Amino acid sequence: MNVHAAGDLKTTGLTHPNGAPLRLNAQDFVAIDRDKDAKFEATYRPQALYNRANEGFHANNETFLLHEVATNLPIYRPDTGPTDFHLHLPPGGFQLVLVTSGAFTFDYDGRWYNVGPGAVMLQSAIVHRQLFYTWSGLPTEENLKTPQTVVPDPISMGYSGKFLEAFITDPTTFPNPTIVGPDQINEDETPRVAWSHPLHDRPTDAGFWLQDPLALDALYKPLTDGSVKSAQQVYVRDIGIEIPSGHLVTGYVIATDPRGHALLPKSTSATADASCFAKGEVVIYRVIRGSAEFKKKDSERFELSAGDVVTAGKDAISLVGLAENTHLLRLGLLKDINDLRSWTPTQRDEIDGLASQIITQRDIRPLRTEGKPVGYLYA
Repeated sequence: MNVHAAGDLKTTGLTHPNGAPLRLNAQDFVAIDRDKDAKFEATYRPQALYNRANEGFHANNETFLLHEVATNLPIYRPDTGPTDFHLHLPPGGFQLVLVTSGAFTFDYDGRWYNVGPGAVMLQSAIVHRQLFYTWSGLPTEENLKTPQTVVPDPISMGYSGKFLEAFITDPTTFPNPTIVGPDQINEDETPRVAWSHPLHDRPTDAGFWLQDPLALDALYKPLTDGSVKSAQQVYVRDIGIEIPSGHLVTGYVIATDPRGHALLPKSTSATADASCFAKGEVVIYRVIRGSAEFKKKDSERFELSAGDVVTAGKDAISLVGLAENTHLLRLGLLKDINDLRSWTPTQRDEIDGLASQIITQRDIRPLRTEGKPVGYLYA
């Protein structure tokens, strides 16, 4: 993603990020990104269009970025296809992916994951690549309007692959080194042991997390306290990212079924913990499908529709209503983000310049499905 500068593994004196400290916006602010104003741009790769929640990003001191990634070209073109092996090194190592349509195959540290709508992946500085994605063949404008969901079904999996992706700070400001280029990848061997160097401030507990949308820990639990009004029962799914993110971010999907159709996989043995709505020094809501109503502290109400995002201070808004057949992502940004610092431009370029030197050993695995992904750049 970044311009690579020359780097020397043996002489670099880099330690931890030593740039400006990160600061969540502690004010009662409300910033809305409307889908009607969305700008989809091929920022990093020609096959993917990125739609950034820029209003929220800037209002929150450019500390946390949420964007939608929409696949827009077939995989068989010479300038698209599988990616290289690479790393993302945002402050705290945080990268979140929530698939909302189509299907993908991701390779994390040599282990393949076939995922569809509703799958959640969170990783902290792990060597990875994207191997496969679906493309609908529709023209761009039609492709961008196909519905999104967090429930896997045959129709949604036939669309072009899309996902929501989140980073702490902007991907252009932190290292994204290419480890193995696409022309040098040997499918019979897998990078396994990487450069061990105290280069990154990954928090305690941070690592790799995958939640399948049909797993037991992904079941939707009914919200019974009456805080969110709806003609349909409101359900909550904990996407499980608080601990594996290093206690930086919490995540929940709040949803309702279509009228007369039980779509959401549900738990019958527990109810949702309403305290999830209190988590976060800053909160972000993104409507994946349907619509939701919110109330500001002064009692002013506003509505968000599919594709809209609101970023707000801790107590600046509350969710008060959901339409039927609505899927809503809620992210709570925790105070530990304020303990992180950004990479300086010099640090970023030096790490990018190290590129393939980061890998120091390769192991051939009997089966690619053996073993869990490991964090790289850590002793």
